[in-house]
Amino acid sequence: MRKLGRTIAALARHRRHWSTLLQSTAAKRAPDAASTHLTELIGFGSNPGALRMFTYLPKKLSASPALVVVLHGCTQSAASYDLGAGWSTLAERYGFVLLLPEQTAANNPKTCFNWFLPGDTTRGSGEALSIRQMIEKTIGAHGIDRSRVFVTGLSAGGAMANVMLATYPEAFAAGAIIAGLPYGTASNVQEAFESMFQGKSHVAKVWGDKVRHASSHRGPWPRVSVWHGDADATVKPINAEGLIRQWTDVHGVEAPTEDKVDGYPRKVWRRDGVEVIESYTISGMAHGTPLATAAHGGEAGPFLLEVGISSSYHIAKFFGLTGEVRATQSARADENDRAPLMPYDVEMIPDERVEILDGKTDEPKFEDAPRGPIDVMAVITKALTQAGLMKPPA
Repeated sequence: MRKLGRTIAALARHRRHWSTLLQSTAAKRAPDAASTHLTELIGFGSNPGALRMFTYLPKKLSASPALVVVLHGCTQSAASYDLGAGWSTLAERYGFVLLLPEQTAANNPKTCFNWFLPGDTTRGSGEALSIRQMIEKTIGAHGIDRSRVFVTGLSAGGAMANVMLATYPEAFAAGAIIAGLPYGTASNVQEAFESMFQGKSHVAKVWGDKVRHASSHRGPWPRVSVWHGDADATVKPINAEGLIRQWTDVHGVEAPTEDKVDGYPRKVWRRDGVEVIESYTISGMAHGTPLATAAHGGEAGPFLLEVGISSSYHIAKFFGLTGEVRATQSARADENDRAPLMPYDVEMIPDERVEILDGKTDEPKFEDAPRGPIDVMAVITKALTQAGLMKPPA
């Protein structure tokens, strides 16, 4: 009982901290901000995660455009994050399609994606499957090039972007995580708060195994861009270190090179001359998305920080969407039979597309998994659900 009391007390402390951080921003969120510039779609699948789907199409669209999936942070909407981060500005400039899933207050009171709940972060279930269904719908509707599908997000959206990279790696050429967390760092609310405010430290293989065990995929793996402010007190920078360990282990790369971009340090890990992982440390920056509004659009606000570098632009560049190719990039097969560095070379068969849209997969559902003995965390989870801090089970 003493342990239970300490756990509840810790949860209360973390909850107060989290509520204080979000309180000043919640009132500033415009639920229908610029709703006219995004298009909402329904009927994209079984939608087990009960998310909303928005898209943005630039005026000039190529025959086989790229797709960028953009995931907002807590207290934000799809539209407000898009305008703040400047993604639709870049989509117009470079001609790619945007998919912007949106969380609802019914799922999470702070409209955070539930990146820490196994039912939403397991392949074939919950919010992860909903986003996968949205991607498949968008590919079919707009003739998206399957070799150029990307995902990015901020904070809870960044953690959820990493969930997508881990659970559906075959679907993405690359992803970018801003102020996010490693896949598998938490499986309940308490662990989520501990990971955010304190962080967890594992050796690279432990982090990498969490990705390898998330699906039956064995490569090639998506390339990954990691962004974090070194003054972030909401999601501690140790989480960026965990992300780097996770993906360098998955890609099997070790020693990085270093340079500076717009005055900020950048590390790059290459494999066969291709930049497979990059990380930016934004000195002095708190929790949020880095912006350079004068050069690349966007609008500063809560968790959208003007610091003189546009993460959205440089992420688009890392994705290969800006028409600029880094001098070191070249792809060639390795003699040791390593996986080629491309998103995937076998297109999904039509039957699998139907199963994704219908919510049927070969992967076991979380709720069908063998259950262990009831423990204290089950009691806490029930209490948090009743208090409105977690969504009820389906």
